[in-house]
Amino acid sequence: MESTNLQQAIKPTFILLKFTFGLLPIVAGLDKFTNILTDWEQYINPTLTGMLPFSAHTFMIIVGVIEIVAGIVVFIKTEIGGYVVSAWLALIALTLLVSFSYVDVAVRDLVMAISAFSMARIAKFVA
Repeated sequence: MESTNLQQAIKPTFILLKFTFGLLPIVAGLDKFTNILTDWEQYINPTLTGMLPFSAHTFMIIVGVIEIVAGIVVFIKTEIGGYVVSAWLALIALTLLVSFSYVDVAVRDLVMAISAFSMARIAKFVA
């Protein structure tokens, strides 16, 4: 398949990934302020909570801001944003695996990290 045809064929998938990894971090980040979707503090490794110099709620607000920024970066610079979101999701998964809590969420986050990484790689050729 010719390079231009391949780019055209992959473009709809790339756009879907871009909107997924742009919007979802923004929504999850905003929810850190409201806890409408879930009580996000339950996912913090208890060892980490004990090491924080501030409350778990403050930590989640900081996490929320980082997620919002990451989502915005995906929309502006998809390749860079994809790598940021991928690393962020992998880090979340690792903290869950270390505490061996919410292993199902950790696995899901690792799959999403791989997807975000794939989007970042594709961005070089499609964006």
